[in-house]
Amino acid sequence: MIAIVGANGNTGSVVAETLLGRGERVRVIGRSGGHLTRFTKKGAEAFTADATDASALSKAFAGADAAYLMVPPNIAAPDVRDYQERVTDALAAAVKNAGVRHVVALSSVGADKSDKTGPVVGLHRLEEKLTVINDLQAVYLRAGYFMENLLPQVNVIRNFGLMGGPLRADLALPMIATRDIGAAAAELLAKRDFKGKEARELLGQRDVTYKEAAAIIGKAIGKADLSYTQLPAQQMKQALVQMGMSDSMAGLLLEMADGMNGGHMAPLEARSARNTTKTSFETFVAEEFVPRYQGKSVKA
Repeated sequence: MIAIVGANGNTGSVVAETLLGRGERVRVIGRSGGHLTRFTKKGAEAFTADATDASALSKAFAGADAAYLMVPPNIAAPDVRDYQERVTDALAAAVKNAGVRHVVALSSVGADKSDKTGPVVGLHRLEEKLTVINDLQAVYLRAGYFMENLLPQVNVIRNFGLMGGPLRADLALPMIATRDIGAAAAELLAKRDFKGKEARELLGQRDVTYKEAAAIIGKAIGKADLSYTQLPAQQMKQALVQMGMSDSMAGLLLEMADGMNGGHMAPLEARSARNTTKTSFETFVAEEFVPRYQGKSVKA
């Protein structure tokens, strides 16, 4: 049995779908049982649990040999770091209580650092808490910059005719599609041939700057002159709060941006066949960004 936290999310849904397609026994875990129906129709067990509830998660993991772990985002949390601590405490306690032997945990480039990485500090803490569990075999997937992070630019382009954000226009980012993270996690969970504790980076198909991203997106949506502008931190914070983020979350995202802009957050591995994934930025734009820009639904 393989338990999957955050089965409704971008990565967890791919893990669940892939493993079910391979005939694995899967238990999907989420905050809302209704949203798990698409998996139960394909043979999965469903378990409703809050990610901060160690007791509920321990029951959800009972009988599972392996688990996919992630910290479900809560952008409205008044204290994001406190929320992350409660989630990572619960996840680690549940893994230990249920005797789960194999874990693949969603982490991030920069999780090797203990501070000045914004929300990634929470993933550093998850790695630390899992590392001290005896007899646990674990892989920490330190993923690069999600291509999905660019989807909010749809409204920015519609409203202002440009792209904007806190990152440098010339900063080369290891951009990765979340579908590729899910596929890599599913492969690891299906094989379960990893030993000890190990961090592995996933760096996407190639590095892409926001300047390059704007050119690719502009070409795809018929705005050849589309450009990207790095925006001041205070302006960005106001915009993020208006989007529904708490002051805490907005501040952490800007701290992460500073860490990336200054090189504090960066991949540790050289690019290789193992950490390079298949989905190009052009493919992501064509399949995910353009339909949203055009107001079309995207297949889940």
